[in-house]
Amino acid sequence: MTKFILIVFCMGWLYALQAQQKNYNPVDSRVQQAGAMADKNLAVIAATLTGSFTSKEEKARAIYYWIANYIALDPKGVKTNDQKNSDPVKVIELRKATSLGFSLLFQEMCSQANIRCLSVDGYVKNFPEEINDIPDEINHSWNVVQLGLSPEEWYYVDAAKGSGYLDKKRSVFTKKFTSGYFFANKILFNLDHYPDNKAWQLEDGPGSLKEFYALPVIEAGAYDLGLQKPKPSAGLLKLKTNATVQFSIPYKGNKIDSIELVTGKEKKLNKPIPVDFKISDNTILFSYIFKTEAEYPLLIRVDGKEILSYLLEVNEQKMYTFIKILCSLFSRGFFSVYFFKCRIYRLCQFIVSRFSH
Repeated sequence: MTKFILIVFCMGWLYALQAQQKNYNPVDSRVQQAGAMADKNLAVIAATLTGSFTSKEEKARAIYYWIANYIALDPKGVKTNDQKNSDPVKVIELRKATSLGFSLLFQEMCSQANIRCLSVDGYVKNFPEEINDIPDEINHSWNVVQLGLSPEEWYYVDAAKGSGYLDKKRSVFTKKFTSGYFFANKILFNLDHYPDNKAWQLEDGPGSLKEFYALPVIEAGAYDLGLQKPKPSAGLLKLKTNATVQFSIPYKGNKIDSIELVTGKEKKLNKPIPVDFKISDNTILFSYIFKTEAEYPLLIRVDGKEILSYLLEVNEQKMYTFIKILCSLFSRGFFSVYFFKCRIYRLCQFIVSRFSH
């Protein structure tokens, strides 16, 4: 019995390792050849996508790649949380859906391919302004897929996020395929998604919804980088002007050539700031001094890919503020010699008058 458990565990570990290293290009290329299949129904599409493959992993990948490339997020449905068109047949007809529609379609196609798959409801953060702002209701759905018998053989899939993203007003969808949301890195996924039912938190993750919303925002590029648990771990950084912040970002990716910091709002981003960094034990290390007093998002890019977002609250130090006031008064002539003498003389008169009675 012990030997059987050990074999099952090793198989699960091997699956996880292969999922991180897997080259899905042959599967993706074949799905591209199938195209949009605009005139086909759900059953025909599912059969076409999976019929050429033998392994469940390849079939699931084919389904993911097709959905992420040929179904769009529905801005209106997401903005109003309208789920009336989330039925898989309706999604195929409209070719757009909320995240729930994506997850139900993925689940149905997997079911037709004899792959065990479930839809999971929960929460995500998409913008740094959402840090510490817990929503009143569930705002996202994704999937878990089982390839074998052990707990290690459950995998995360988020075809909605893999398809692209909405702007902050949830009015415009931008198509941008991301491979990393398929059989996603579980540690990273848990920093990016929080299930309503914690039974579907497949690895260690935030202990509560409040803790989850206090974390930085994980961007799509983090999945390509193989990011682990970054520091600072708090998403909201309250700083004094000229404070130095040390960043530590463990990762499992390849050689890194550049790191940039970008500040500013969505449509008013400042020019990217290159920063010096070093790599130690597969961890990116760098620091930066924040001088601008304001509240603003901070975006971190690695080799041009967005990986992390923080929210900064930078306030001037009290002594620095006092010195600025004094300088301002001097510049206006407030402390001219004559004026200063008059003030001292009147102050002396006041003191003498108070103590002479």
